[in-house]
Amino acid sequence: MIHDIRDSSVQFTNYSLDIANMLEQVFSIESQADFERTCLDVFRHQYAHNNIYRQYADYVKKGVEAVHTINEIPFLPIEFFKTQTVYSSSKDPKITFHSSGTTGSLTSKHLVADLNWYEESFKKCFSTFYGDAQDIAILALLPSYLERSGSSLIYMVDDLIHQSNQSESGYFLYNHQDLYQTLLALHEKGTKTILMGVTYALLDFCENYTLNFPELIVMETGGMKGKRKEMIRPELHQILCTGFGVSQIHSEYGMTELLSQGYSTGQGVFRTPQWMKIRIRDTNDPFTYLADGKTGAINVIDLANYNSCAFIATQDLGKHRPDDSFEILGRFDNSDIRGCNLLVQ
Repeated sequence: MIHDIRDSSVQFTNYSLDIANMLEQVFSIESQADFERTCLDVFRHQYAHNNIYRQYADYVKKGVEAVHTINEIPFLPIEFFKTQTVYSSSKDPKITFHSSGTTGSLTSKHLVADLNWYEESFKKCFSTFYGDAQDIAILALLPSYLERSGSSLIYMVDDLIHQSNQSESGYFLYNHQDLYQTLLALHEKGTKTILMGVTYALLDFCENYTLNFPELIVMETGGMKGKRKEMIRPELHQILCTGFGVSQIHSEYGMTELLSQGYSTGQGVFRTPQWMKIRIRDTNDPFTYLADGKTGAINVIDLANYNSCAFIATQDLGKHRPDDSFEILGRFDNSDIRGCNLLVQ
């Protein structure tokens, strides 16, 4: 049953939520009913405290008086993170994460009011999918991210490496020989190992080294970053599987604008934690949702984004599956939508 906030005795006037209780509520979601109820609580909070989101919601006639169920919550186009301050807190931000971009291009900025939300999200999510980080050797091949500041991915990987009790855990910039020797040693020891790498760097490694490490988890965390031509997933994953001697390539679905991640353990099929879900919208009608198996544009609900915006319309294309997993199929060809210009600057 879809939860309806008209059943609630809480009035919108001066609407506010206790931050500590809300943090616990978000990360203890266990059912669809819990999720929908929390979505409505977060929507009301963000409508009250996020000026840009409130203006957009009012513009599309999805203000708080019009939203009674989860299906009526509006999703903010992700491009707003490039030109506007998408923020739902009265506190000064603790950190600002920035996306990568080509020279002269606009990049997204995500103001984070409370790092407890991000840390709780990625720690709980990682342990759910992969186990306790202290028992895992965390190797990172992320040159594009290390060579710039403000990366949310590097913040997460730093923390995971710090949690790890394995001395081999750490970063490998362009020192592929060291990475190769480390992987050989970890294989010999039988240590559970995750190699997180940007796609082009993983391909660079495979051009010079070949392993047979079936237990290794190879996780691609980003694309070609303009370093190589784009490749279709089956071709790319076959090269990586052959190079590392594994049967599947894992992937992370994350972005600067989100504080949570989805993970794929193979075949490009992703799953999310309980506080994060995706919905597939019609590419021609942003307020119509598509059935499972239909290709459309991806909307993300990330309740860890309590202090920014939890409801984001991305430019990714994908499809939702009946078991609540999803696939990423590509991106829109069009550039930033013009709806961003409709708001007061």
